[in-house]
Amino acid sequence: MVNTIVFPSSFFDTRRVDEDLQQEYDAVVETGLFDVIIFGYEKWFDEGKLVLANAPSEEVMAVYRGWMMKPEQYETFYSQLQERGICLVTDPEAYTTMHVFPNVYKFVAKDTAKMQVFPLHQEINIAEVKKEFSRFMVKDYVKSVKGTKFPRYFDHSIDQDTFHQWMEVFYQYRGNLLTGGICIKEFLDLKQYGDRTNEYRVFYMNHEIATVSRNSGQFSTAATPPKALVEKYCNLPSVFYTVDFAELDNGTWQIIEAGDGSVSGLSEGQDYKAFFRALYQCLL
Repeated sequence: MVNTIVFPSSFFDTRRVDEDLQQEYDAVVETGLFDVIIFGYEKWFDEGKLVLANAPSEEVMAVYRGWMMKPEQYETFYSQLQERGICLVTDPEAYTTMHVFPNVYKFVAKDTAKMQVFPLHQEINIAEVKKEFSRFMVKDYVKSVKGTKFPRYFDHSIDQDTFHQWMEVFYQYRGNLLTGGICIKEFLDLKQYGDRTNEYRVFYMNHEIATVSRNSGQFSTAATPPKALVEKYCNLPSVFYTVDFAELDNGTWQIIEAGDGSVSGLSEGQDYKAFFRALYQCLL
């Protein structure tokens, strides 16, 4: 039985939960459905040392809710927790599959944008890319640099030298968070409702749909993703993961992202207590 949630601590106080996860922590406590274990943020993320504020008296199955880790870091995290009698529901292989988008791409390719991948710091032949895509966006294997000065997309007007300069900017933005390689993805036109796109995040647990939530601040009157499409992805190779769906300008729907459920954020305005109740029901 899964009866524990593992959270990172505050940077300033290893006995308290990370401030950005306080609402999730409070929701878990209020539901009374899970015990909570907190590990030291600074020691783990800065030094790779696992320090627990509290430890179980017997072996437990647990769900991690916290910050992203590179696959090799997560593997060590998983092993060290296991040595302390804490077994996470998401094993390292499943984490790597869902966290690194090129790994999951083959499972969702029919319903997502076309993509090419390249090694880090390799010169990308922009003329060849433009033969495949009229417009395209750039991310590493895990994240883009959305919300920065980096262009949302490039089109046929981009030349080799200018693209190279922008890639240097990309590498600076990602810094030590840079993961895997570079993904060049077809840029999709998303439908607008006022000034908002129409995106939904679906959490799957134990191959069931746990929650479906609006993920772009859109109005509740906006269309919802087709039930058949959401159900189609209940059986990806992990116990706990997310898939993000978006409505395109032509009214069809596509997957725009997928991720590991342990490190995927809840949507703005999502009911946190309802989220953990849903997880609990899926884990029964």
